[in-house]
Amino acid sequence: MTTTNRTQHIAIYGKGGIGKSTTTSNIAAALADSGHKVVQIGCDPKSDSTNTLRGGRYLPTVLDAARDGAKVKLSDVSTSGFRGVLCIEAGGPVPGVGCAGRGINAAIELLRELRLFEEYQPDVVLYDVLGDVVCGGFAVPIREGLTDRVYVVSSSDFMAVYAANNLFRAVAKYAPSGGARLGGVIANSMTASFAKPLLDDFAHTTGTRIVGYVPRSTTVAQAELYGQTVIEASPTSEQAAVYRSLAERIATDKTAVVPKPLAVNDLREWARSWGDVILRGEQGVVEDRAGI
Repeated sequence: MTTTNRTQHIAIYGKGGIGKSTTTSNIAAALADSGHKVVQIGCDPKSDSTNTLRGGRYLPTVLDAARDGAKVKLSDVSTSGFRGVLCIEAGGPVPGVGCAGRGINAAIELLRELRLFEEYQPDVVLYDVLGDVVCGGFAVPIREGLTDRVYVVSSSDFMAVYAANNLFRAVAKYAPSGGARLGGVIANSMTASFAKPLLDDFAHTTGTRIVGYVPRSTTVAQAELYGQTVIEASPTSEQAAVYRSLAERIATDKTAVVPKPLAVNDLREWARSWGDVILRGEQGVVEDRAGI
């Protein structure tokens, strides 16, 4: 890979538990390992996006630092992780008080005031964003023109697809007025025989594409137990090669589209049709569409 003069701002969304932080951190690690200057900003209130890039060490969040009332410096809310990835956690509101989405909005504004991008001059900035509900603050990377492209992490699980379709709706709403477009879908936890054709069909039906297939692997679980990314813990593994390939494609292929999300009822009908395909496959009926 080669670096470019212009900073790329890339948002990676996905429902909680789908593996978006694992995916984002391994992309960041792969990019940094290949010579890119990378910033990763965790935009999940759990504030654990960058854990495996920094060995799980404590990192004050932007919102926690701002709540103390003192003047916040970039060094107060960032740390250098694996291969120099600058790690930042936006944080969230005090539990039970305030809106997490608005908190992310405030954190991003503060980082702009601190001139993060001008001072650090990264090649790539990755925003790891919760995608269960694309409300005001969580939609900031989409609607504010902050990011160049958006990617969504999804498995073949219906709720993951449902969350992805909701994200497509947000992108379709804001893209015409200057918001980010969709780079594609990252297919994660690929194990079932029907997973690839199902997600391929979903991407085709909604006018987008799959940018990478990430298999479920014990290598990932092992690396996270070490508090590391796969790129650091097992750099020559097949799983590391998958993440390196995905990172290269995201950094170099700048294709982006306005997706065509399905209406709720249409999404349900699409899901039912795949339920029938999977059932027939389990019963031993050959189905060309499913490839099982």
